[in-house]
Amino acid sequence: MTAQDSQNQTARKSRGRPRDWHDKTAQNTIKSLDRAMEVFEFLSEAQGKTLSTLAADMGQSPATIYRILVTLEGRGLVEFDQIDQVWHIGPRAFVIGARFLRRTSLVDRARPIMRQLMEQTGETANLGIEQNGHVLFVSQVETHASIRAFFPPGTLSRLHASGIGKALMAQMDTARVDKLLAARPLEEFTTFTLTRRDALLADLAETRARGFAIDGEERNLGMRCIAAPVFDLHGEAVAGISVSGPTSRVGADRVADFSPAVVAAARDLTAAVGGVPPTAQT
Repeated sequence: MTAQDSQNQTARKSRGRPRDWHDKTAQNTIKSLDRAMEVFEFLSEAQGKTLSTLAADMGQSPATIYRILVTLEGRGLVEFDQIDQVWHIGPRAFVIGARFLRRTSLVDRARPIMRQLMEQTGETANLGIEQNGHVLFVSQVETHASIRAFFPPGTLSRLHASGIGKALMAQMDTARVDKLLAARPLEEFTTFTLTRRDALLADLAETRARGFAIDGEERNLGMRCIAAPVFDLHGEAVAGISVSGPTSRVGADRVADFSPAVVAAARDLTAAVGGVPPTAQT
């Protein structure tokens, strides 16, 4: 590197961040902004909450939470339902999230593969990533059928009650799984949800062995999902791809028909992003 190159690199750094950018102490944080983002993130996981419920759940005064919500509402990040008197994430949040998604090639490269998967199976194809103990759905290609699964980008679902979630958990090491299970109880959504640790771990072991996960009405009654993991260049599972549909079309007897297409789609997307499955690493 020449002296001129070094000077140019230094100039670029100084324009992008201050000299003490690495200092994350209180003097370099804005407490009110941090509190607002905490409320925003909490609401994103627990949409449809009243002001009093939000305040109680977060241990804050209703007045404080209200000021934050009104400020976020002014930016379109949250919105208030006048009829039900509850707060939701607003449309602006999706716009900002969509801009983030454009930074990565994962979603773009997944689209043709998901479209082909939908055409092959006749069911909705989904793409999701793990975020703070949840599956964040980032893309979807809907089936043409009138009755179909619907997980719009931005939807969050608990890992243990999701096909993609279990596909990702099955690839995690024991320490990480233990940490996730210790963070919050296994919430029951239907009578089929795996709420016992031993039952979930057994399911994850089976998922890992066969290469795909099954959500058999564990999140929504009448819906079944088949999912497989997508790996990065380090052989780590960074996303999951799935098909989901009503049990009237995706019955337990159809798993053997659908799963090869799902596994193949996950393999194709892994290759498209330059990834390698763990067994392929040298």
